[in-house]
Amino acid sequence: MNKKPRVAFICVHNSCRSQIAEALGKHLAADVFESCSAGTQTVPQINQEAVRLMKQLYGIDMEATQRSKLVSELPPVDIVVTMGCNVHCPHLPCTYRNDWGLEDPTGKEDAAYLETITAIEQNIMALRQFILDHF
Repeated sequence: MNKKPRVAFICVHNSCRSQIAEALGKHLAADVFESCSAGTQTVPQINQEAVRLMKQLYGIDMEATQRSKLVSELPPVDIVVTMGCNVHCPHLPCTYRNDWGLEDPTGKEDAAYLETITAIEQNIMALRQFILDHF
């Protein structure tokens, strides 16, 4: 593998799931791939419950290094992972595409966020292994 593939995590507002995936990608798999995230719309700030829980669980301050951005702001990517937004995601040229089918925990209890964060962490580790095996 010459260069690390760049993975884009995409959901509608780039506020919660895609931000968590970007943060966990950087935290758990930076040795294998580059992580970025974006949405088809933006919000003024990252989901505050997600920010709080990511600080609590991993010591990651997403607001220090991330912001809500549009798909059009992304650099070229190798892999696109959609979060399961049930909307038509814009076509991004890539070598590999996957949908994780995750429910948005926004507005729900911490347990829903923790379930989503755990699922994202497992998916990140599986993606890390997939890239090691195939790229």
